[in-house]
Amino acid sequence: MKLDILAFAAHPDDVELSASGTLMRYVAEGKKVGIVDLTEGELGTRGTVETRYEEAADASKIMGLSARENLRMSDGFFEDNAENKRLIIEQIRKYQPEIVLANSISDRHPDHGRAGKLVEDACFLAGLRKIETELDGVEQLPHRPRLVAHYIQDYYLEPSFVIDVTDYVERKIEVIKAFKTQFYDPNSPEPNTPISGEEFFDFIKGRMLNMGRPAGMKYAEGFTISRVFGVKDLFEVV
Repeated sequence: MKLDILAFAAHPDDVELSASGTLMRYVAEGKKVGIVDLTEGELGTRGTVETRYEEAADASKIMGLSARENLRMSDGFFEDNAENKRLIIEQIRKYQPEIVLANSISDRHPDHGRAGKLVEDACFLAGLRKIETELDGVEQLPHRPRLVAHYIQDYYLEPSFVIDVTDYVERKIEVIKAFKTQFYDPNSPEPNTPISGEEFFDFIKGRMLNMGRPAGMKYAEGFTISRVFGVKDLFEVV
């Protein structure tokens, strides 16, 4: 299955928090979109591996994803090494996305920056024909995405560009709440975390307002890129 956009995440819920509005916008336009989670989020303070899978499935259904996979790397301890790069290369070659979204290049959680670099490097390597991979016994062809963009997470980073997600704000909150063990629940007996308070949803909306305002949008999601961003037509710039 070829995807138009493939989003990678260090943990289940990373993409939902930072880029689900963008994904839903393109799903609504008929694009095929998928997510690959690198870990099962097994070190999370709240919930379990089993509940994370259930919640990820619920969130995927709301977003209208065409595919979702988990590479089962070690949460908190996965390394930027050849083995993990190959796992990501296999997914890139399997789904042949035009655009890849990856974790923030720098963030509060050390997994995020490490995952962002790992995915970006793998996207380049996936285009090298002398790196041979196969999946399910089938030899894979080289493929390099046109664009790798890093969604902005907990830390504020100056975006390279923003995407208008004004029409998807409430659905984004619904998607995030699908991870019910991770976020606000007044009846939950689990420990509080930096993201489990009711005010965290205000932060999410505030971040989108902050991203959108300079571009004349009400709500937006921001992304950074590590190369020069080309524009074919100045009259198409918002």
